[in-house]
Amino acid sequence: MSHARRDTPTIRGVLPVVMRPRPRRHQMPMRSWIHSVTPLGDFNQAASHLTLASNSTSLPPLAESISDTSGKEDGPLARALALVFEPSPILYSTLVPVLASYIRDTPPILSYPALIDAALAVLASWPDTQKAQFISGHPRIGEVKGLSALSAQEQTAKATPPEVLARLAHLNALYERRYPGLVYITFVNGRSRAEVKNEMEKVLGLEHSVSADEPPVTSVESVQVGGEEWARELERAVADVGRIAKSRLKALGVQNAGSL
Repeated sequence: MSHARRDTPTIRGVLPVVMRPRPRRHQMPMRSWIHSVTPLGDFNQAASHLTLASNSTSLPPLAESISDTSGKEDGPLARALALVFEPSPILYSTLVPVLASYIRDTPPILSYPALIDAALAVLASWPDTQKAQFISGHPRIGEVKGLSALSAQEQTAKATPPEVLARLAHLNALYERRYPGLVYITFVNGRSRAEVKNEMEKVLGLEHSVSADEPPVTSVESVQVGGEEWARELERAVADVGRIAKSRLKALGVQNAGSL
């Protein structure tokens, strides 16, 4: 690009000074940290999500939980139940509103263990299909991804060899073949996954092994859904869900969490 030369004044005895234009530097557009986030979204919504995330392992005050009748997923009652029982669609859609009504019609609840007992009383009145949906909110034994903070703490307190994880995955498939619609639930209570593997093998009548594919899943005979054995296994799982919930109260710092 050419630039026109400017005429400059001269002074007798002084050489003229030619004013040359300064070279233009390539200017980068200004960019702040805000522009690096795409999309910005709604700040109020983002703030609320951050608040929920920061409180994800803290129980709301009991008074807030038992007085919450909103039925909202981010309400104190729902947050408390999701912490101790694991979040699930049926927890939010059914347990939270039904328990809120139950609380209004019963003597005052004075502790979190009593709130768990109230939730279990509500759960006991459900048909088996809903109970099965509820316990399925818990992760399978041996899962390593997508765990809540408390589930990860319970399941991974001790290192697990890869062959044990592979065996657990196979045992879960065998169990779910034998008990259609159920997932294996047990109160881990500080045990290693290897110990739980042995327990699952006992439940299924298998020899202890680390095989990832024996016996074949197709070799397992399914029990009748709703039959005596199936219902007995479901009730055992529901009872263990209650024990897990009360155990979590201790992990959350609740004093006098009750008997397990």
